[in-house]
Amino acid sequence: MNLIETKLPGVLIVETDVFGDNRGFFTESYNEQKFREAGIEHAFIQDNHSLSQEAGTLRGLHYQLAPKAQTKLVRCVSGAIYDVVVDLRRQSPTFGQWQGFILSESNKRQLLVPKGFAHGFCTLAAHTQVMYKVDEYYSKEHDRGIRWDDPELGIDWPTQRVVLSDKDRQHPGLQEAEHHF
Repeated sequence: MNLIETKLPGVLIVETDVFGDNRGFFTESYNEQKFREAGIEHAFIQDNHSLSQEAGTLRGLHYQLAPKAQTKLVRCVSGAIYDVVVDLRRQSPTFGQWQGFILSESNKRQLLVPKGFAHGFCTLAAHTQVMYKVDEYYSKEHDRGIRWDDPELGIDWPTQRVVLSDKDRQHPGLQEAEHHF
């Protein structure tokens, strides 16, 4: 397994060993022992799976407040996404900064998104499926979000036409959003 640090402390790209031949490939996308040996000691308790029918579907930017904040381990199992994380930790030198990553069925990369970050993604292909593990259950009461196109963040999304949920259209900007990490 290979871990790649990013410019945002705590956010990691995870590359598991992939074994391929003429039939396809095999990888252990998660092995608790190997992850712990690599220093990733989160106790993941729930798996989530989404399907986005159209390219340009944007989900996010989401997070949960403490004590229900979540660490996520995200992977794209079919299609491709532009995955974005935003640092919400006020004491962090990278507070308010974002970074984007391509996760796809072909690169098989995963992204570890720690507590204290907003997370969202935009699909780059139709019929894209994303799976992610979390270390805390969903809590509607603690669920929050930040506007995907907040000018203060200036996220460079890979499309001009986005497909959004009604919920994601209503999120406030970074300065107005409730976050206390």
